[in-house]
Formats: sequence, structure tokens, C-alpha cells
Amino acid sequence: MKFAVIGGTGLIGSQVVRNLNAAGHEAVPHSQSTGVDVISGQGLEEAVAGADAVVNLTNSPTFDEASPAFFRTSMDNLLAAAHKGGVGHFVILSIVGVDQVPELDYYRAKLLQEELLAAGPLPYSIVRATQFMEFMDAVLSWTADGDTVRLPATPIQPIAAKDVASEVTQVAAGAPLGGIRNIAGPEIFSLDELGRITLSRKGDKRTVVIDPTAGMFAAIKGDVLTDKNAHLAPTRYTDWLA
Repeated sequence: MKFAVIGGTGLIGSQVVRNLNAAGHEAVPHSQSTGVDVISGQGLEEAVAGADAVVNLTNSPTFDEASPAFFRTSMDNLLAAAHKGGVGHFVILSIVGVDQVPELDYYRAKLLQEELLAAGPLPYSIVRATQFMEFMDAVLSWTADGDTVRLPATPIQPIAAKDVASEVTQVAAGAPLGGIRNIAGPEIFSLDELGRITLSRKGDKRTVVIDPTAGMFAAIKGDVLTDKNAHLAPTRYTDWLA
């Protein structure tokens, strides 16, 4: 099969391209660096021409109120190009619980992306993943203040990027789901606990304190970012840290 991987040079996309090619498929990465622009539409028709499936792993450059416009424009352009090119399967990566957090602009934007795909003209698959292990350093930096890191006790089920890429690869190479597959890491932590584990393993002496108002995850209510019934990935967080 031939795959056009849009956003194919990023954290997940580059691994999906590698996985698909290693499995004997032809996967071509596309991004701004290769002359493809999902907002202007430049290079899109050429990128998807002859592809059996499109895997869209592009992301908004911001997480604020500008993000819905990015996903609306990029999806409109990509769906039009893929439909014109006769693509038979369109895959996106989204977030577990994305429909449960209307307080966050970015989550509303990702839900909009899902809705545009589901209402579009192509057979599709949506892979929803829990929070990436690779993002934990960024999460810690958001609310760091001297020797203290403030974090809410939000339940988190971290998943390794390599496991996300593996699941996206499998879904992309299979028949369209016509729906959603949830994937998650094998363990659930509170975010403050995850912060303490991370700092301890790195030899970082800063103290984590619980602050229910701190950072983006303060808007999350309950355990909506976890899913015990998801397809569970194998990599545990402490093994990933090691």
C-alpha cells in the first residue's frame, strides 16, 4: 500500500513512516519542509496523488483560541485533496477524553477535527491516545517556580510515543474503522505523582506540590483523560524514563 503521511517528519509521523516502510509499504513523509502546506493547500494534491491512505499527523502551532481555525482549514484542504485523489482511508490522531473537556480551546479544536473527518466524504479512522510520556518535561515547566513545581492531581495514563506510532501504523494499514480506537499506557497516575517520579528519576531536587489551579490540566474534571478499557500499550513509565 502507498501512504501519504502528512506531518510525517514529526515525533509520531517519522516513526509511522519508518514502521510502514519496514512492513513493506510505501510511506512518504510530507510537511512544510518538503513543500506541503496544509493551510494554503500548497502541494497537497501532489502529496496525496496515488495514495491508498492518508495519515494526518499535523498539529496546530498554538493551543489557544487560534487552534480551531487551524484544524478547520487544514482538514477542509486535506479532505478535498484526498477525495479528489481517490484516497480510500483517512486517519487522524486525537486525544482520549477530547469530547469531555469543553473548557480547553485546543480540545475543542481537536474535537472539531474529528467531526470534520466523520462528516467528510472518505472512509476514516480516529486513533485517540492518552498523554505522551515525552510531554512530561514540558508539563513540569509550565508551573515551575524556583524550587517548587505546582501540579493538579489530575489522573493521567501516559503512553510512549513509540507505542502511539505503532498503533497508528496498525490502524492505517488496516480497514477503516469508521469510528474511534482509544489507546493508552498501562498505568494510571495522578499528575502530581507523575511529576515526583519524573523529578526523582532525573535527580531533580525540586518539590512537587498539589495545586488544583495550576496549568492546563487544572481544567480537567475527573478521570476523563484515562481509559481502562482502551487498547493498552506495553511501555511502563519508569521503564521509559530509564
